[in-house]
Amino acid sequence: MASKFTATELGALRTRLDGLARELGFDQVGVAGIELPDDEANLERWIAERRHGGMDYMERHGRCRSRPGELVPGTLRVISVRMAANAPDAAPAASVLADGRKGFIARYALGRDYHKVLRGRLADLAARLEAEIGPFGYRAFVDSAPVMEKPLARNAGLGWIGKHTNLINERAGSLFMLGELLTDLPLPVDARSPDRCGTCSACLPACPTGAITAPYQLDARRCISYLTIEHHGPIPEALRGAIGNRIFGCDDCQLVCPWNKFARVAAEPDFRVRHGLDAPDLVELFGWTEAEYEERSRGSALRRLGYRRWLRNIAIALGNAPRSDAAAVALAARRDDADPIVREHVRWALGRQLRHARD
Repeated sequence: MASKFTATELGALRTRLDGLARELGFDQVGVAGIELPDDEANLERWIAERRHGGMDYMERHGRCRSRPGELVPGTLRVISVRMAANAPDAAPAASVLADGRKGFIARYALGRDYHKVLRGRLADLAARLEAEIGPFGYRAFVDSAPVMEKPLARNAGLGWIGKHTNLINERAGSLFMLGELLTDLPLPVDARSPDRCGTCSACLPACPTGAITAPYQLDARRCISYLTIEHHGPIPEALRGAIGNRIFGCDDCQLVCPWNKFARVAAEPDFRVRHGLDAPDLVELFGWTEAEYEERSRGSALRRLGYRRWLRNIAIALGNAPRSDAAAVALAARRDDADPIVREHVRWALGRQLRHARD
């Protein structure tokens, strides 16, 4: 591709990329190179310390994750995009977290699955580029392959990686999702974003389970987002109380971040709340049949849990909820559930409800 375009043409194409991205609803686009030596070393150290928990795929992919040119041969640049996914019509997160009768779902997961939305828009972006410049090599990814999306987005100027390990943008906070086009277009790269966390460390004590073990250090084995979404087995009993009423993900470290005073709600209609899941009643959710779960999670990020983990997570929240006859009855109805993991968590939760009653 290097011989196909002049430097002037590539510069103009980079400028055109901004306009196309805006037309497709992206909040920002940037271009990064593919060298990530420091991030690769950090990743390998993190895996060696077993901080990735049960995410064995982190090991299986080897260095493809930190070397885009090995993942997609011929890759010269990564086009990185961000899009706000914070549901625009959601109940305030703080009010839901404060009400133990309600279930808290991470605000990005209340509408249509962001993977589907961003992947479709990236495909449209590539198609529009092809219409203007002719065929070129590319592959689109949205958290769907071994790609170090946050370091690449940082290098593309979309933000810096904060002390909670999420990407932060000085004009948009951190409540957005990322996607990438790996391409053979030798576009000019953008300037890397500087770290602007400064002396602030509000996110560290805000983590309910102490998963942020030091600035820029996350132990996934303690992270509520990992435990409620990625982890397939029983959730360690020592961490269940701290999970509170969080049944899918956790936004706590972002909610306290002062940069999120600039966070924007999603402009994309697909991210609007579905099925009242911004402040759902736990007992009602626990009563869903598997068919109801399948229907109401269709097209949503919630579908990745599966019914068993959905019930597991809600059982923990009911165990942490204020004592109520309705919660106890709902739990008792699943005391002998066919699934051993659901059974274990239900019995734990019933024990908690009984202790609440005695207290």
